Amino acid sequence: MMKEETIRKAYEIAKERYAALGVDTDKVLAQMQDFHLSMHCWQADDVTGFEARKGGLTGGIQVNGNYPGKARNINELRDDILYAMSLIPGKHRLNLHEIYGDFQGKFVDRDEVTPEYFESWIQWGKEHGIKLDFNSTSFSHAKSGDLSLSNPDKSIRDFWIEHSKRCRAISQAIGEAQQDPCIMNTWVHDGSKDITVNRYMYRELLKDSLDQIFEHRYDWMKDCVESKVFGIGLESYTVGSNDFYTAYASKRDMMITLDTGHFHPTESVADKVSAMLLFVPELMLHVSRPIRWDSDHVTIMDDPTMDLFSEIVRAGALNRVHYGLDYFDGTLNRIGAYVIGSRAAQKCMLRALLEPIATLREYELADRKFQRLALLEECKNLPWNAVYDMFCLMNNVPVGESFIAEVEKYEADVTSKR
Repeated sequence: MMKEETIRKAYEIAKERYAALGVDTDKVLAQMQDFHLSMHCWQADDVTGFEARKGGLTGGIQVNGNYPGKARNINELRDDILYAMSLIPGKHRLNLHEIYGDFQGKFVDRDEVTPEYFESWIQWGKEHGIKLDFNSTSFSHAKSGDLSLSNPDKSIRDFWIEHSKRCRAISQAIGEAQQDPCIMNTWVHDGSKDITVNRYMYRELLKDSLDQIFEHRYDWMKDCVESKVFGIGLESYTVGSNDFYTAYASKRDMMITLDTGHFHPTESVADKVSAMLLFVPELMLHVSRPIRWDSDHVTIMDDPTMDLFSEIVRAGALNRVHYGLDYFDGTLNRIGAYVIGSRAAQKCMLRALLEPIATLREYELADRKFQRLALLEECKNLPWNAVYDMFCLMNNVPVGESFIAEVEKYEADVTSKR
């Protein structure tokens, strides 16, 4: 591990270098302390959850790999998440799916779930200073099939409407208990493997279901809706497309979720930020790394993710965007995956905050295209990594690659013995 003196010296040099461009690195570090990721609970156990009923993962999603040591119960999952958080600078939230309730072996169908099954999560969050977010769960259920909220069968549709209403009530209870709004995401996998001749009908049914779900307003939770391009086994048609949810969220003045894996590989999710924020109040992000499709690889500091965070800063939207992670990779150490993805998202935000935006805007408005492009390129070489190292040091977490040894130790002492 680098010596503290070396880290501080490197930071002072970086601070001076950025100051010459009008960037206050101390201010950026303060902003980073207020940058809270909503970490996804489902990376720790490959989206298994704790329902008494067990079955395979269905609904257009899948997890690859069988790396040893995944969490097998609620206590192991909580321990793994806390350990991962101890290696990530800053204070972060936890995003729960409904199937992660504390059911204690009792069968509770999804249209019967109540806040009591999340009371231990609420208390756990309070104990550790962790705020919670939430998701309804329409996949991996006997009534999932290809269609849930858009199912022509009213009994199945009503089942999922009731489930979603109950999830909103749970989110309200969580938000009120933690005195901070719980963000609840609604995503359903509904679609068709082959050609459908009833596109309009399914979307009409989905709209009606959503209208019923969102009829009641709550004070301590925020709703968001999430689109998708396609799911595995549902390649030809997705009911809840981006066009559908963009129109729906805009009309209802509600938050929309942008999952970086839920668009065509050539689309720029970054470009959607300013377009959508003119018509919806806030955005929720689900940041992953799609490779050719919604493969949910571990987030890294790649160009699309960097562009996304840069656009948020450039749009002045820091207070209108919420940041969740959404990947699930069973091919590698799962705690390591948490740390890699979380740190990558932080690095992208840090680099975005360190951009000399005032100078760049002056160049652009003066039509000084050469200067603008030249400075954008030089920014890539600025010592942002020294600032991130300082951020880690300030938060008493491993600096640089030294977290690798910590993850390996946890594997040797804990997960390898499961």
